[in-house]
Amino acid sequence: MDALRKQASKLRDQVAKQQQAVIKQFSGTGYESSDVVVIDEVEMQRHQQLEKLYRATRASKDFQKDIVKAAETFTALGYKHIETGTKLSEDCCKYGAENIHDNILAKAAAVYGDSLKHVEKEQEDYNKLLYSQILEPLRAMVTGVPLEDARHLAQRYSRMRQEAEMQAAEISRRQARVRESPIPENVAKLHAAEAKMQELKANMAVLGKEAATALAAVGSQQQKVTFQRLVSMVEGERTYHLRVAAILGEVEAEMVSEKQRKESAPPLFLLENNSEKTAYFLAEMIPVYTKGALTPAKGCCRKSLSAVHNFDAESEKELSLAVGDYVVVRKVSPSGWSEGECKGKAGWFPSAFVEKRLRLPTDGMAAEIY
Repeated sequence: MDALRKQASKLRDQVAKQQQAVIKQFSGTGYESSDVVVIDEVEMQRHQQLEKLYRATRASKDFQKDIVKAAETFTALGYKHIETGTKLSEDCCKYGAENIHDNILAKAAAVYGDSLKHVEKEQEDYNKLLYSQILEPLRAMVTGVPLEDARHLAQRYSRMRQEAEMQAAEISRRQARVRESPIPENVAKLHAAEAKMQELKANMAVLGKEAATALAAVGSQQQKVTFQRLVSMVEGERTYHLRVAAILGEVEAEMVSEKQRKESAPPLFLLENNSEKTAYFLAEMIPVYTKGALTPAKGCCRKSLSAVHNFDAESEKELSLAVGDYVVVRKVSPSGWSEGECKGKAGWFPSAFVEKRLRLPTDGMAAEIY
């Protein structure tokens, strides 16, 4: 019977060792959680603390990898944007240069093409910021020595704790043998197992404290650096979009201003001269009237208008008017501009700024009141 018990005990030991070997083989890649109290409550609290710190540093590392991946994608898209924008800039500038005397589109194309150069410069600066302030610092921390060393300490503690669990089981078996057969050999083996357990406890106390300190320091640094890089990323992107918006705002204002200037400019007339049509602006006429005159000279139109709004000329081709002035209108354009003269000056002014008062006759009859 004793022989059978010894044989059964030996088989149990072999099975237990094999199980522990398998566990050790597949548990060396991370910190293994366990609710087993192998020494005391203090050790259990240390184990739970290390488990929490280990998971936190792993989560921070994974988040840093996510940011790095996003920054890499942004950078790749940025360089693609630069390539496309540069090509469009060249095409716009080429069109503007080749059609400079064509129409308003040529100038708009040239202005936009030039602005794209500044936009792509901002994109390049943003790409450099992503690389220097986001990618490099986070990559260095993800693969950095401090993080790996701290995690290795925690893993060593985890393996030592598993060894302590096995040793605790070994002590229990030795105690059972001593109770069954308190011979000196069994007692000596029990004492040896207990001594080894004490050594493990001492080593675990030192290693656990060291691992917890290292992981806490690395975790704090991860949080700090990741937050700083995330803020830098947001600020860089914000600055980039603000500068691009400012550039495009100036381009839009210039395009709209040019369009308004073209639309508000005095119109062109096509007159027949020797059976050929020539485009030109009307020149200034010699003033022949004073304010309030009712008899037009030869070649003048039959309308005399009184200004009801002030109008300040912005070019030599325009005529300034003040409220109460009388202007002799010679031509009215469908564009909303009229050409006439007032106080010895001739030029163009908005038709809406005047109201009809008198029709000036050309046949010596009395003036007709509207």
